[in-house]
Amino acid sequence: MELDRTRPLWRQIAAVIISRIEDGTYPAGSRVPSALEISTEFGVVNATASKAMRHVREAGYTRGEVGLGTFVREDQPEGN
Repeated sequence: MELDRTRPLWRQIAAVIISRIEDGTYPAGSRVPSALEISTEFGVVNATASKAMRHVREAGYTRGEVGLGTFVREDQPEGN
């Protein structure tokens, strides 16, 4: 996927992840890719991918489970 290098990359990546959750690419309860997998997919450093994933979690779309990964929440935020 081609990113617009004139805008914050983490915001663009977070928007893609949220879009994938909303369209069912990552269904409720499923594991989302790790920051390392995201950094590889988008060609960014791990810190950028981590920031994007943190934003997705803080927006209420995902939850983390220590040692297992990050999963799509069953109860999605409304109006996002």
